[in-house]
Amino acid sequence: MTGSETLALDSISLLLVWTAIATYVLAFIAYTIDLAQRSASASVPQPEPAMVNAGSRVSHLGQSHRGGMGNTIHTPPRQRPRLLWARIGTTLTVLGFLFQLAGAILRGVAAERVPWANMYEFALTGTTLIVAVYLLVLRRYDLRFLGGFLICMVVLLLGGATISFYVEVVPLMDPLKSVWLVIHVFVASLATALFAIACGISVTQLLQTRRERRSRASADTARIHGPGFLRTLPSADALESLAYRFAIVGFVFWTFTLIAGAIWANDSWGRYWGFDVKEVWTFVIWVLYAGYIHARATRGWRGTRSAWLSIIGFVAVLFNFTIVNVFFQGLHSYSGLT
Repeated sequence: MTGSETLALDSISLLLVWTAIATYVLAFIAYTIDLAQRSASASVPQPEPAMVNAGSRVSHLGQSHRGGMGNTIHTPPRQRPRLLWARIGTTLTVLGFLFQLAGAILRGVAAERVPWANMYEFALTGTTLIVAVYLLVLRRYDLRFLGGFLICMVVLLLGGATISFYVEVVPLMDPLKSVWLVIHVFVASLATALFAIACGISVTQLLQTRRERRSRASADTARIHGPGFLRTLPSADALESLAYRFAIVGFVFWTFTLIAGAIWANDSWGRYWGFDVKEVWTFVIWVLYAGYIHARATRGWRGTRSAWLSIIGFVAVLFNFTIVNVFFQGLHSYSGLT
């Protein structure tokens, strides 16, 4: 492929990425409107359970003050509440994902390799996977309430990476010319996507826990504590269990990432472990999530402590991607930045 062809494809790729970002912004607005409408609906007084006809259909917003929709998070897509703005947000998210996926593919075609060899490309691929996993998970769990958080995160990460980390297509460095580039980095990106969703659920869990505590302590059980849309969401316990499931799957992929990285390091540098800063932080993240899973499973670390461990773990992932890559020098300095 000639240099002009490469430049043209990369320019189209960049245009598609910016189009995806603009579409995601619209999706974020739609999801935000959906939450606002949920809050408004939740503020309408609901009839007491004893007064509701046993044969009537219960509204998707008619919940007790203790919070939570119970198992409605598992409702199949065809049976879910037809929330207009949530549907618009999801449709725009699908459209943005298609633009972003096309941009990532064209970047790979222009580079004649997989599109995750530097920080810009890793952010492009990683955020693509975050959106892909979210859309796939929607087929099983009704996580539309999480759309605003995740899409906002994607806009910030992808937009920031495109502005700050973008570099033109360059040939691969010798250590990166390995099949492990395809396997190791892709699995790490997939684990990051799962951790991002777990983090979003954990943040929602903290908000729900605070609302439930205030509701229990309040004499006025009809009073809304915190954002009204929380009354339309699953209970804090249900959210915690769901975040835990995503974290476990992400942990499995991150464990493979750690092992694959050691094998790749031995192929490239003749040793499995060298206490390089990137290796150390990858292990730190593994320890954080291992501690989270172990503490919750065996030590009874439930509730807010469990949620904070999940959030801290994902913050460490972001720190590893940004601060470590930019400000720390080591054998893994492949950011592409000069």
